[in-house]
Amino acid sequence: ARAFKKAFVCSDPDLIKFGVTGKVTDVLDHSGLAYEIYSDIKANPTIENVQHGVQAFKDAEADYIIAIGGGSSMDTAKAIGIIIANPEFEDVRSLEGVAPTKNPCVPIIAVPTTAGTAAEVTINYVITDVEKKRKFVCVDSHDMPVIAVVDPEMMLTIPAHLTAYQGFDALFHATEGYIANVATPLSDAYALKSIELLAKYLPAAVKDGSDLEARTQVALASTLSGMVESTSCCTSEHGMEHALSAFYPKLPHGAGLIMLSEAYYSFFADKSPERFTAMAKAMGVVTGHLPEAERPMAFVKALVELQKACGVDGLKMSDYGITKEDMAKCAANARHTMGGLFELDPYALSLDETTQIMMNAYK
Repeated sequence: ARAFKKAFVCSDPDLIKFGVTGKVTDVLDHSGLAYEIYSDIKANPTIENVQHGVQAFKDAEADYIIAIGGGSSMDTAKAIGIIIANPEFEDVRSLEGVAPTKNPCVPIIAVPTTAGTAAEVTINYVITDVEKKRKFVCVDSHDMPVIAVVDPEMMLTIPAHLTAYQGFDALFHATEGYIANVATPLSDAYALKSIELLAKYLPAAVKDGSDLEARTQVALASTLSGMVESTSCCTSEHGMEHALSAFYPKLPHGAGLIMLSEAYYSFFADKSPERFTAMAKAMGVVTGHLPEAERPMAFVKALVELQKACGVDGLKMSDYGITKEDMAKCAANARHTMGGLFELDPYALSLDETTQIMMNAYK
């Protein structure tokens, strides 16, 4: 076992302000372990953020990273850790897609404070390219944290609306990974259990954030959904949402997914009927009495009911300044920047069909 000398603690300013980061740094202090805090974390980390973080890591003379937070802290930490170990990728853009890195990243200890992205157990991260108005995904088995400490007590203070957004992000990691054409028996097992736990416990976690049992089960569901990500993959729903939040950075990722979801899954229900029926059953729907043709849409109805139970059924793109005319532009952007996700759908969408799904989702 190697002995680490100094930690580079990546955590966002709000978590530091509200004492969440302190729960970890107090342990480091108590143990006499050296560290430096890096808090220049943005909600959608940019190329510039990452490059600044790489320099800060070098200046700190650190040799491992502790990432505390949600997807933004984790993604920033992964990108920094990869570039430190593979400096030829310091432009960041060249990491897009399946990154051809040769060395494992700087060791990362991941401490998630949200139950949604599950970045603590995934092999991907998302970076925003401000100059080109797009988000790009980097897929790299070298970026996996060496330890993930998933503690639901770190999640007790998440506000209700963010609990819902993050929970639905986890749900869609599971549902997309389950209908993806690269799904495996292993990812299926993780996905169905994740869907079952979120359907049962997410409304309780949204209603009462101090409900530790609900928080624990939602945290487990999120981590399982991350394992789905690493053994299957997301589909085009995530591609469409990343296009929306690339043009409208104030749109939370989970909220964008919720806005798209009813239209998205309604389109795919008859394209993968057995899988949709299985997802409905995982959500607790008794499908046996339904005519076979109606069983796939039972999942969509259960999804809408879950959104109502979590108070997010009224989300509208128009509330974020998005216009209906943007849909064609966002559909084209999604296919151009995240075309690989479209190849994993159970049915090959055309550009017109992509635009139509997004138009149907618009409110």
